[in-house]
Amino acid sequence: MKQVIIIGGGIIGLSSAYFLHKEGHQVTIVDQSNLDAGASYVNAGYLSPSHIIPLSAPGVMKKGLKWMFNSASPLYIKPRLDLDFLKWTWAFNKSCTMNHVQKAIPAIKEITLLSQDLYENIHRTEGFTSHYEKKGLLMLCQTDKMLEEEIKMAHLAQREGLDVIEVNTNELKVLEPHVKLEAKGATYFKCDSHSTPDEFMSDMKTYLKGVGVQIYPNEKVEDLEVKNGKVTTIKTNNQILKADEFVLAAGSWSSLLGKKLGLKLLLQAGKGYRINSNQNTGITIPAILAEAKVAVTPMHGFTRFAGTMEIAGINHDIRKERVQAIANAVSRYYPEISLTSEEKSQAACGLRPVSPDGLPFIGKSSKCDNLTVATGHAMMGWSMGPATGKLVSEIISNKKTSMNLDMFQPDRKF
Repeated sequence: MKQVIIIGGGIIGLSSAYFLHKEGHQVTIVDQSNLDAGASYVNAGYLSPSHIIPLSAPGVMKKGLKWMFNSASPLYIKPRLDLDFLKWTWAFNKSCTMNHVQKAIPAIKEITLLSQDLYENIHRTEGFTSHYEKKGLLMLCQTDKMLEEEIKMAHLAQREGLDVIEVNTNELKVLEPHVKLEAKGATYFKCDSHSTPDEFMSDMKTYLKGVGVQIYPNEKVEDLEVKNGKVTTIKTNNQILKADEFVLAAGSWSSLLGKKLGLKLLLQAGKGYRINSNQNTGITIPAILAEAKVAVTPMHGFTRFAGTMEIAGINHDIRKERVQAIANAVSRYYPEISLTSEEKSQAACGLRPVSPDGLPFIGKSSKCDNLTVATGHAMMGWSMGPATGKLVSEIISNKKTSMNLDMFQPDRKF
């Protein structure tokens, strides 16, 4: 048995605690928040094997440059003279190749499928009551060009063994009979699932506390002490804690803490927004509005509309034009749904840690023998959470990992 401290209480941190406890370790979680907000609570709730293409794909940087001066665009990269940002941008641009995409696809598919299985297993084993359904995911398209792109993507996914079909407008009406849709067609990934994030996070916290995992909310890690290549203690704003092993799962803040250890984690905070609606929308199947890059999820008792990627540093400012862009997209694809001023005013955001190559950092760092890194999942943190937690527990328990981690090495070069 080892004493393990996890820095970060999002989906990655809680999942790591779950599997580490199952391995018999004594686990402590430290988080600077109250563990009730952030990316793990405002995401679209997708468990998406369908998302096999990394964020750094050919053409993405070109789009980012085109949209740079439009703060309402789906991908907004705010230009700024910051060395870390410039290094990340350079590395991101270098990663946007078809060669990288082809190498990344098998790794992304494997970790997302593993994670989906683990979500189901956790629900079944622990008797969780949080909302979880397997209804698939529609990629709704309004233009011929986008539909053609999505059909190509569907064929690629089919070759990877994923269950996906093309859907015409008549078939869409059968799938979604209670909502008016403005779309030329869609692809339908039957392999995807969805959940209500707040409920799962609540179940996990209750379970972990019940089995003796110590959770310290509202404690910011201010320093880490290293001796002979090992982290010995962490200092928070409230106390000093010791452990045998440490897990860095602090999301967008991971690179800041990593710097204290000489760890060069190239990460940028990718802000995403969500709007919840209690209207009876009639939507029953999760969808992505392909041109607008907006996610639609029928959750437990409400519908969530989420999206955008804003690379603008660590801040929680709500940009009204980005919220309005999501609302406008909803009305374009679902012409009978109009989000109210009150719903828009209650929009929230979360910061997703984005690596330059669109792949997470999972594994031991050469800088510290007893530090395991688990961050950089970008928009896929929810989809990859339990699998990442299992992999972290296997690494710390010196077990053979459930999958090859070469693509996710924290010390990889860009």
